[in-house]
Amino acid sequence: MVFELRPVAWVRSLRVELLDDQWDGVSTTVELDDDVPSEALIGLEQFSHLEFVLVADRAAEVPPAPWRRHPRGNAEWPNVGIFAQRNKDRPNRLLVSIARLERIDGRTLFVQGLDGVDGTPVLDIKPVFRWNGPRGEVVAPRWADEIGLDYF
Repeated sequence: MVFELRPVAWVRSLRVELLDDQWDGVSTTVELDDDVPSEALIGLEQFSHLEFVLVADRAAEVPPAPWRRHPRGNAEWPNVGIFAQRNKDRPNRLLVSIARLERIDGRTLFVQGLDGVDGTPVLDIKPVFRWNGPRGEVVAPRWADEIGLDYF
């Protein structure tokens, strides 16, 4: 089965390097693709946070990248499978990121904390509802919490 996907928007940012941390310090805009009408954004300004589905177009595919590895190459962390990580090098190069919406100006979204570099294709934009987050306690291993210390 083959799926064809097209970008609905593009990340515009001063950040061009594929770095892992300090995303909150990066001001980012997301510009609608030319063939997406601005009416697609109507009502979105009422939300504080948006979820973006991105294509890691500059990441390595899995395979040939390993299906199992130490997160960020840190041998002090366990050697775990790709699905136990949020690394950009994934089987289908899909990423999800939640960012705070600052404002909308025409066809441009101004967001904070979006972990996408300049030119990253955006496949979808969704509002974050209070009820669609995790239900119950979120449990994660210590190494995963350590990764998040400097992420935002």
